[in-house]
Amino acid sequence: MPRSVLAVVLTLALTSLSPAPVAAATKLGIVAFQMSAETHARVANAAAEAAKAKGWSVTVLNSRGAAPDHAAQVADLIRGGVDGIILAMGKVQQLEAELQEAQKKGIAVITVSSGTGKYTLFDVNADEFVVGAKIATYLLGRLNYQGNILMQRYEQHVGTRIRGKVMDIELSENTGVKVLATHTMARSASWQDDVRKGMEALLLKHKGEVNAIWASFDGQAFIIDDILQQMGFKKGQVLLTGVDGGKEAYKRIRNPESLFTATIDIPYEKMAREAVDAMEKIVVKKLKRTDVVQGPFLFVEPVLIDSTNVPRE
Repeated sequence: MPRSVLAVVLTLALTSLSPAPVAAATKLGIVAFQMSAETHARVANAAAEAAKAKGWSVTVLNSRGAAPDHAAQVADLIRGGVDGIILAMGKVQQLEAELQEAQKKGIAVITVSSGTGKYTLFDVNADEFVVGAKIATYLLGRLNYQGNILMQRYEQHVGTRIRGKVMDIELSENTGVKVLATHTMARSASWQDDVRKGMEALLLKHKGEVNAIWASFDGQAFIIDDILQQMGFKKGQVLLTGVDGGKEAYKRIRNPESLFTATIDIPYEKMAREAVDAMEKIVVKKLKRTDVVQGPFLFVEPVLIDSTNVPRE
């Protein structure tokens, strides 16, 4: 066999034995607005776990409740060349410039419990109007539509804001229930201290008058529960509701010392996994957004939890 022919044969043989080039791992950035809030951490950690199980390269960032850090972290991920970004309870309306840049660079952005914007694909969420109606109707019903309540609000997140608005509507139709006072959480970076001080003041001012307390999310309700117990209140004296669910909520509902009465269980881990699966379909499998979800939301179903159906350990 001529040497030139032999060389070609050997080259082809060696080429056929060479391993195929390995595709670069999908790079995913996850930004949680405030991981001291249990729900933000639940979404971020579950999304990271789901993405790593797919062999992706994952970066998890915590904005610690600071809007400038939130924007800077998203900008850093964009400059770093990620393939996709998941925002956990993100401030979409405050990130317009960064999200527009992500869209220009072809970086997919899916949000979880954050609302939507023109530069994001869609939001994975429970329908907050349904959530708000479930807990409002439950609490008013437990009061038999008579009595005095306190409200602990948070207006800087779309979900908690909607829950408060729905409660306002239900109260307008049930005038036997009176709102004695409202505390609105203003500082997200030190929110626990904000809630503690605000609600302690209201409970002292309206001592002996309060039949129930509505809180916009469970983390607030847990702080209020601790205050009530420290003040000597016993289970059943004051009804206390929140929204979010999870192990701590279940534990308090089961606890005979706790005044925490009910929550709406939002499956945050499932929402995070849904976001990662959707990201895979769009970024890896190149499906269109409309092949994954119609409209701006991918909804999961919330469930009301109280003493009648709370999980046992």
